[in-house]
Amino acid sequence: MKTVRHVLQVKGRQTWSIQPDASVYDALRLMADREVGALLVLDGGKLVGIISERDYARKVILKGKSSLETPVRDIMTSKVICVHLEQTIEECMALMTDKHVRHLPVVVGDEVVGVISIGDLVKAVIAEKDFMIKQLENYITGAR
Repeated sequence: MKTVRHVLQVKGRQTWSIQPDASVYDALRLMADREVGALLVLDGGKLVGIISERDYARKVILKGKSSLETPVRDIMTSKVICVHLEQTIEECMALMTDKHVRHLPVVVGDEVVGVISIGDLVKAVIAEKDFMIKQLENYITGAR
């Protein structure tokens, strides 16, 4: 069974972050530049929140606020759900489904060592299924 550690070995541990006093506009620009759907919010190197495109849509646009004037801290999700390296892909998918989130920071102690998305997990599940299918085909046909 694959774990978060396996996903990060394939994906890498690159994370993108922003400070809580930055504008939502700056956060959106960074997300667009890095082609990601969420950013960690770090204050003095400590994880204090996460901001996603969903936060923007629901807490800025739909409420008539300005992304240039609204600080990240006003719309970020401050109760961040995190996972650890040994959690399974299935556990993470269940957590994402139950909590309605698409991104999970990966932590070791208090240090963020990566972020996984629902897309990362789907890719890992597909790769695992493809491998299993190949193994079964080889077993059935006697190929080595």
